[in-house]
Amino acid sequence: MSAVFKRRVVREKVLQILYAYDMNNENLMALTKSVLGDVGEENDRKYGEDLVNRVLIHKKELDQKIEERVSNWEMGRIALIDKILLRMAICELLYFPDIPPKVSINEAIEIAKEFSTAGSGKFINGILDAILSDEKTAGRLTKTGRGLVDETVSKNQPKHSDDR
Repeated sequence: MSAVFKRRVVREKVLQILYAYDMNNENLMALTKSVLGDVGEENDRKYGEDLVNRVLIHKKELDQKIEERVSNWEMGRIALIDKILLRMAICELLYFPDIPPKVSINEAIEIAKEFSTAGSGKFINGILDAILSDEKTAGRLTKTGRGLVDETVSKNQPKHSDDR
């Protein structure tokens, strides 16, 4: 199984954990251990645990960034899965310096296409592109290693899988 596919599976599991936690406020440690228990690679499991924890730690900040981008739209009206995917991707943009922004955005879009509504991919794409642009403009985007992958795309190439 490729590393990209493994990370997709881990992201989907993180979505499940955060969704269940939001819906039922279950024991987070037990829930995380249960859902991530079958992830074979230690690095992948640690990444999943880190993403769960960082999303919850920074939830208010992440939600504020979403609210700034959804003018005339209440947070309560955004589908819970979309909201969680946005939090996860923004968290990766801000707090996972080794993950390229394009990867975070594309993964959120692809997972939304599979688990959410028909329009979720485009909605998530629009929000994340705007937040990425804001972070770049403000000089707050700090990426290292793999995260330094150049984000410029020629005008003739699709930016995201939605655009193909």
